[in-house]
Amino acid sequence: MKLLLLLLSLLLILLVVGLWVGPGSYPERWRIEERSQVQELSNTKRKQEINKMQAELDDVSSGNAAIEERARSQLGMTKKGETFYKVILQDKTSAKTDNKSNEIKTLDASGDSKSKLEKEKEND
Repeated sequence: MKLLLLLLSLLLILLVVGLWVGPGSYPERWRIEERSQVQELSNTKRKQEINKMQAELDDVSSGNAAIEERARSQLGMTKKGETFYKVILQDKTSAKTDNKSNEIKTLDASGDSKSKLEKEKEND
């Protein structure tokens, strides 16, 4: 009887260890599920990219409007009679840094310290 009880407890221990170690164990299953979720996320991103490319292909094959739009936005092309104006906005913070860089002090031949702006005014 003791031998049977010992044998059954040993078998139970082996079964429990098999659940936590080796192939088909819980930790391995969790890793596989995590990889599966990551792969599904990657697949959805790829499907969105494919759908976007398919929409662009449909636009290109349906007419010249998509080609014209791309030429205007990416290449800066214009039609006959049009004038292209490029507006460059300058932030206040970048304007302040530009003024500071122009105020760098330098030593002239006489040894006096003058800023670049002062030298430019003297040269004019």
